[in-house]
Amino acid sequence: MPKMTFILRDGTRKEVDAPLGLSVLEIAHRNHVDIEGACEGSLACSTCHVIVDKDWYAKLKGASEDEEDMLDLAFGLTPTSRLGCQLIITEALDGLTVALPAETRNMLLD
Repeated sequence: MPKMTFILRDGTRKEVDAPLGLSVLEIAHRNHVDIEGACEGSLACSTCHVIVDKDWYAKLKGASEDEEDMLDLAFGLTPTSRLGCQLIITEALDGLTVALPAETRNMLLD
């Protein structure tokens, strides 16, 4: 089973199973990692914003224009920011590491 690591807001690392075909958001929810996902993965918010480890970022499929638009609304945007709902685990992503940003913005409640 592939694995991935979340770097939590307090800096601790949490390694979890990462089943093929699931999104980072789904994996976070299954493992009680504090990622909101207010739109439930429908690409309508930025509350599943994660910061991909720079060594992994180049291995990802590029972000769609819709994802880029939602990322523009995220707090703490970095050059390796992505939406967890758009990152789908494949064999090539076994070992993926992502960090949670310091805070998020829920546009559905603003």
